[in-house]
Amino acid sequence: MPATATALTRSTQEAINTLSPGDRRVLNENELAQRWGISPKTLQRWRCEGRGPKYLKLSKRVSYPLEGVFDFEHNALHVSTSERAIA
Repeated sequence: MPATATALTRSTQEAINTLSPGDRRVLNENELAQRWGISPKTLQRWRCEGRGPKYLKLSKRVSYPLEGVFDFEHNALHVSTSERAIA
């Protein structure tokens, strides 16, 4: 059984290594902060307040799935100062 686990680990590692930067499915805290022009501290505060996009936390590492980022951006669209965009 250890051979299978090792083979699986190798194939997973190879798949990760062959991903180009455009194929990534998550952004880290600094990348998202830079994308939106805000401070990483703002994202940290939003997580504490239950605001912002959905995130994934593994150990101490925080990642934001791109799908959740796109959904959050879509829901933040406004038509005017008095109403949100309906799409």
